[in-house]
Amino acid sequence: MRIHLSSVFVDDQEKALRFYTDVLGFVKKHDVPLGGADRWLTVVSPEAPDGTELLLEPSGHRAVGPYKTALVEDGIPATSFAVDDVPAEFERLRALGVRFTQEPTEMGPVTTAVLDDTCGNLIQLVHSK
Repeated sequence: MRIHLSSVFVDDQEKALRFYTDVLGFVKKHDVPLGGADRWLTVVSPEAPDGTELLLEPSGHRAVGPYKTALVEDGIPATSFAVDDVPAEFERLRALGVRFTQEPTEMGPVTTAVLDDTCGNLIQLVHSK
């Protein structure tokens, strides 16, 4: 068994697509209209184009707003992305105007940082030694 798909709820799919591709560096995998403004919109790592997909899921369901608000208020990331060098990625993204809620922090065998994805989520960057 493998993880095939994970999702993050986004306030605006087009804005999310720009952020996750142009800023974070993911690549669009699927973009299928679902009727209305919603799309089945996924991105993948360019390092693993056939790997796990991230669905940029519309935030329309009534449970999503309170869920996302509670996570952000408590500083809890919606998901986590592995990087090779958290401080270097922090500097690269900060230079692109990304807002971080947590600068690179060493916690034993891992280093993390947390960013705001501009679509209502906190995202953790992590590297394990």
